[in-house]
Amino acid sequence: MSNEKPPQEVPELTGAEYDQVSVTQPYPEQTKTLQSHSRESYEEPQIEHQARNRSNSVGDAESQRTKLEHVRSHVSTHDAPGASNEHHYEQGDEIYDKFTPQRKIIIVCVLSFCSFLAPISSTSILSASPEVVATFDTTGTIFNLSNAMYMVFMGLSPLVYGPLGSTYGRRWPLIISSITFTIFSIGSALSPNLACYFVMRMLTAFQGTAFLIIGGTMIGDIYKPIERGTAYGFFLSGTLIGPALGPLIAGIIVTYVSWRNIFWLQTALAGVASIAVFFLIPETIHRARKEDLVGLSRGQKARKLWSWTNPIRVLWLFRFPNLAVAGIASSALVWNMYSLLTPIRYVLNPRFELTTPLQSGLFYIAPGCGYLTGTFFGGRWADHVVKKWIRKRGGQRVPEDRLRSCLVALGVVIPACMVLYGWSIEKEVGGIPLPVIVMYIQGVAQLFCFPSLNTYCLVCSSNLRLADHVHRESFTDYSRRT
Repeated sequence: MSNEKPPQEVPELTGAEYDQVSVTQPYPEQTKTLQSHSRESYEEPQIEHQARNRSNSVGDAESQRTKLEHVRSHVSTHDAPGASNEHHYEQGDEIYDKFTPQRKIIIVCVLSFCSFLAPISSTSILSASPEVVATFDTTGTIFNLSNAMYMVFMGLSPLVYGPLGSTYGRRWPLIISSITFTIFSIGSALSPNLACYFVMRMLTAFQGTAFLIIGGTMIGDIYKPIERGTAYGFFLSGTLIGPALGPLIAGIIVTYVSWRNIFWLQTALAGVASIAVFFLIPETIHRARKEDLVGLSRGQKARKLWSWTNPIRVLWLFRFPNLAVAGIASSALVWNMYSLLTPIRYVLNPRFELTTPLQSGLFYIAPGCGYLTGTFFGGRWADHVVKKWIRKRGGQRVPEDRLRSCLVALGVVIPACMVLYGWSIEKEVGGIPLPVIVMYIQGVAQLFCFPSLNTYCLVCSSNLRLADHVHRESFTDYSRRT
């Protein structure tokens, strides 16, 4: 049996008795004295005396109470800086908050307009090919060679402007390229002979492609990885709508005036782009390499600059299999696009017995509308797929997840469209509606592929050349994760 005493029953107290027990006589044994008294037995002086006693007792208790102070022993979730409330936030994303969302939209709009210029110049002249051939007294084969050289110099331009943008920043190379593009467009319009026309076209292509290279890099400077697909989709809208819209505009021009007016229109658009770039585009690079030249001798600066701007460095990236495969896929898409757009004047005019450039130019509306439609969905779909796989992996982002968004379009839709297009033209089935529908669907599918592939290459290149794109100290964690 237990030796513990049963707990004593404490009588219920009220009023002043309760106050007295709780403050001046805290033990139950002391309540026996209070039980013999009633409320009426206390006179007013006694109540005042008790009140003074209670006050003194409370003061003594407060003075003896231990004072506690908050001491930071370690960083906890309460002491740590507040993190973003965004569901897909990654450490280092603060670097993309340099510009407001409204300013970013303005930058993307200007870059999209600039990216419209070089591609529209590559295809707009196709509607006037017979007229150009007649002016310079040459052949269609020689004329097509000028277009081929245009594409070659578009391919060479990234070898120069890519390293320049990383070394000296984005803004001034973009301004220089826009001004020189305007000058060479004037030269194309005034070309007195075929040789001058070739040279001006090649230089125009070289300068105009800088819009695509630097513009795409600026998208990476100002948008988080999970937002780049959407931004890149809108940026690429100019790149892809240009080749489709150019021949339509050129067809209208050539129907009524000289083909040289195509280049005068191009000059006016390039002038507007130059003004917009100068006044609306800020410097977006997080850290330019030229800052590392401070304090070096002239020889050291020369060696550094050559190592940074050496065009071979760009080609050297193809030693990575993932970038090589993505580059081949992008090249296949570009080849597919131009193989669809280039021969319309020579293929569809005889097939449907069209007689004017304007009539054949109307066929470019279908892929142009497809590119425009894809602008609103392709990039968003790529970002959606990335976010979905981030959730599946518990917050981890893998760059290759973005490529999942283009597998169906790249592997099924586009090949099927090309087969149907070729079959309808060669076998003369489906009339005009079938090739028009197929060209529209293919335009949409290409905008589901380009943002994914280009953004993937941008992310991988950023990780390989981290100092080119972000400040090293604020982006270390992010680079490890990607």
